[in-house]
Amino acid sequence: MPDSMDVAATVVAQLAEHVTDVVLCPGSRNSPLAYALLARGDLRVHVRIDERSAAFTALGLARVQRRHVAVVMTSGTAVANTLPAVVEAHMSHTPLAVVSADRPERLLGTGASQTIWQQGIFGRYARTQQVTTLDDATRLDFTEDQVHVNVALDTPLVPDALPERAGEPRRVGPGRLATPPTWVDHGAVDIDLDRDTLVIAGDEAWEVPGLEHVPTIAEPTAPTPFHQVHPLAARFFAQSEVAISHEGGDFAASTKPEQVVVVGHPTLHRDVMALLADPDIEVIGISRTETFTGQPARRGSRARVSGQPSDTWLKICEAAGEVGAQTVRDALADEHYGFTGLHVAAAVADTLAVGDTLVLGSSNPVRDASYVGLPFDGVSTFSARGAAGIDGTLSQAVGIALATQALHPADIRAPRTVALVGDLTFLHDVNGLLIGPDEPRPGNLTIVVANDDGGGIFETLEVGDASVRRDFERAFGTAHGVDVEKLACAYGAGYRRAETIPELLEALMDEEAEPLTVIEAPTTRATRRALAERLRR
Repeated sequence: MPDSMDVAATVVAQLAEHVTDVVLCPGSRNSPLAYALLARGDLRVHVRIDERSAAFTALGLARVQRRHVAVVMTSGTAVANTLPAVVEAHMSHTPLAVVSADRPERLLGTGASQTIWQQGIFGRYARTQQVTTLDDATRLDFTEDQVHVNVALDTPLVPDALPERAGEPRRVGPGRLATPPTWVDHGAVDIDLDRDTLVIAGDEAWEVPGLEHVPTIAEPTAPTPFHQVHPLAARFFAQSEVAISHEGGDFAASTKPEQVVVVGHPTLHRDVMALLADPDIEVIGISRTETFTGQPARRGSRARVSGQPSDTWLKICEAAGEVGAQTVRDALADEHYGFTGLHVAAAVADTLAVGDTLVLGSSNPVRDASYVGLPFDGVSTFSARGAAGIDGTLSQAVGIALATQALHPADIRAPRTVALVGDLTFLHDVNGLLIGPDEPRPGNLTIVVANDDGGGIFETLEVGDASVRRDFERAFGTAHGVDVEKLACAYGAGYRRAETIPELLEALMDEEAEPLTVIEAPTTRATRRALAERLRR
């Protein structure tokens, strides 16, 4: 085999043409790659000891940069630990490069330590590019969104002398270094806006020319629409006729849209998704990827529109949306429900400002944020809606905060990033807060933990019904009793506790907060089912 130092240096030189940031995990087999990476002046290296957190940190960086970010690790199960992040990257069409060190092929199947079959380990989620020779190292392909480079390295793994410095420091904006996500063009689809039309915009949605003035139910990660309709209004649109009060008058209106245009990848609300299965509604899908949500009758990547929404239809959608928004406001004002995750989401939303970045955990937080009015114009919002898991949320928040502040190097204080997560999401990835003392750290990241001591979302699902609740707490509620303050302090984060909305608002607006702060908001899930039923009614 060729000298491992030469192979590693060539691989890293290829990386430097496509990435600015690399997350490196310690190990022996990948030490040639580590030496080569740390010798580069044109790469920002972030070191993490946990490969799972490292991969999700890279994914968070890539969400903002819109280009590949690499994560580098040793051989064996270290590679397997990056699979959840690779799956989310694949499902959300986010560029990500996994560079794994491997043992020489002669050691496979011999029982050698930390030796597994790494070629093809990610299956359909990322194709393996095997590097065994120097020629292999010069032919790396970054045209796909998810890249797996598997580098076979033989001993010796340590150079006789440290490699010379290479590359100059650089700063580039989002997506300027390499190809952004690979979009698919499905052509144009004809849409007659004289028909009553509703747009449903999900994750990966964009502002589609021609649909700017169509009433839109938008998920928090979608662009802010001009005619934003509250998601609770979906129950109106499922009915043929509804009595509506608007601007002092009462009237019966036909509220079921004739057609729904789905942009991107919506997933959040059952009532919204039910519209896509209504046989009386034509569904049109608009996507820039190979994925179309639901089973649209017609598909495209661009809209070729004719006509325009009628004043009556616009008023119906506005009125229905106002009813939905007022329903949430009334519920939040009802002291019967106590301090819930929905109250926490409302407080977070009320303190967001233009230029802020928001990271929403899957499960209740992203849905609660939708109910309290997101998306907000001028706020960049991210959530893992590709595979919609809670995996690696804190690590992604750290990566998003680091990438965001790197875009504003001259700012006295880094732009603010706020992450809203539940307690199980926080505990699932608390190791994402493990950042070494010499590593780049977020300069203005606040993590709000809505802590209802367990799985609050299950309270609102079928498993939370009284008829099947006997084993609910053990199998779904999963109370844990963890002391969040001690955890935050153990990882070197600042800590605040907020037991009421005023306390939470004060903590969120504290300009003297530590650069990385955890705010714990102890909430109740005892009323979540009743609250959800009130919103549905």
